[in-house]
Amino acid sequence: MSTADQRHVPVLGPEAVEMLAPRDGGTYVDATFGAGGYTRLILAMAGTRVIGIDRDSTAIAGGAGLLAEAGDRLKLVENRFSALADICASQGLTHVDGVVMDVGVSSMQLDSAARGFSFRFDGPLDMRMGGTGPTAADVVAHAAERALADVIYIFGEERHSRAVARAIVAARKEQPVTTTRQLADIVARVVRSKPGDIHPATRTFQALRILVNEELFELEQALSAAERVLAPGGRLAVVSFHSLEDRIVKTFLAERSRTGGGSRHLPEIAQEAPSFQLLNRKPVVAAEAETEANPRARSAKLRGAERTAAPAHASASSSPWPRLADVLRGG
Repeated sequence: MSTADQRHVPVLGPEAVEMLAPRDGGTYVDATFGAGGYTRLILAMAGTRVIGIDRDSTAIAGGAGLLAEAGDRLKLVENRFSALADICASQGLTHVDGVVMDVGVSSMQLDSAARGFSFRFDGPLDMRMGGTGPTAADVVAHAAERALADVIYIFGEERHSRAVARAIVAARKEQPVTTTRQLADIVARVVRSKPGDIHPATRTFQALRILVNEELFELEQALSAAERVLAPGGRLAVVSFHSLEDRIVKTFLAERSRTGGGSRHLPEIAQEAPSFQLLNRKPVVAAEAETEANPRARSAKLRGAERTAAPAHASASSSPWPRLADVLRGG
């Protein structure tokens, strides 16, 4: 085991894998492979097989050591996790026994200045989890002020979004905004913070990252894909790190596990049979020891459910979230 492997401890890893309940002979999908922490824990159960998915080529390359150790028990695929059902089909699998997801940006991505995810380092304003498509710099350069304000408000939950968008548009008229330091300084001039508060640019950076990678849309699609590919009795475990992600997971599982309909005053409402049974109604959160060792774990929430034998529900026809292409067209 490499030093990097030993260092990496997935947030709520043991809890998520316990919820997944891997068994000998079972096949599981680690939909957000990252540094391979969840995959390693699943493979610790003899006879398990894992398909690891990550859109980041660096993460896939970093899994070479684990791939060599696991042999034919592990398959790594570079792709978006929304495609997990198609990926399973390409591996000859109609059903799997479990899916685990760790949603959002990874610590490896945050810690790389060249990736442009964090204002802690000065680097190119990139923020792409994969290597293709528009960057955060493209959004900052071309999005209309109103669209930019909407993105920062919706995805960043930043109440000063209009002031931030106005400041970005004014700054880009003077010179291109191409680095994380430039953007952080622009935001800090209009968003004031008190000692002990998060950095003024935190919410704006989060919003741009979510937009560039279409993270919430991807999560919605990935949850539906997991529903389609899980065998009856198969389990889904999802770790999320902020309120928008957790709301999507909570809503999805509540809708898919709902029974009955209507009320005593109204006729029974016809609805699809529940495709999931909840494993926990309240999210599992990290223990104090884990949050002390890893501050990022403070915001983590784990939710899980077990697949029933009912057919998968019809997916929603459209997502309410701003889309990257639309925002860029609006400029």
